[in-house]
Amino acid sequence: MSMPDNNDIEDPEHLDRLKLFSALGSETRLRMLEKLTEGEMHISELARELHISVPVAAKHANILEAAVLIQRKVYGKTHVLKLNNRNLFNALDMFAPSKTVEVEKGATLLEAIKKVAVVEVRNIRGQENVVSTNGEEGFFVYEVNGEFSDKTVNNFTFDKNSTVMWKKLEPVSVLKVRVRVKDSDATN
Repeated sequence: MSMPDNNDIEDPEHLDRLKLFSALGSETRLRMLEKLTEGEMHISELARELHISVPVAAKHANILEAAVLIQRKVYGKTHVLKLNNRNLFNALDMFAPSKTVEVEKGATLLEAIKKVAVVEVRNIRGQENVVSTNGEEGFFVYEVNGEFSDKTVNNFTFDKNSTVMWKKLEPVSVLKVRVRVKDSDATN
């Protein structure tokens, strides 16, 4: 039995990862992405903010767009860029270990997870919740075949072959808010 080649350049997922990590390999493109976290920007405005020419910004934008890290809207000759960080988060899934487990039809997700990992379950507000996986504490969510479920791990049952992405919620910032409090005494 031959082992799969993780460097198979014919594999579309491999090519997507190469585009993604190549796109992140440039200081200019990282600065562009950082600027786009502030909101949509015209490509000429982005170039001006980064002190680069519009053609150079356009070249880097094409690379970011090919890696699906940005989205481009075209209004006549005006190009507006917007951050798309979903692809970045999905790319990190490749670093998760992969396990295969066989269960009976009707088995719960908790039963399946327990076959491949050490889990600690606690009753929180009347619901059984996984609070630790392989000794790593945290809050866990899951996707089955690319879809989030609203069922607990004890209530989700399998009736067909499925792929589960077991995810620990990590403290990844989605918004930075600087709150400035006015000094009411200073106005008197």
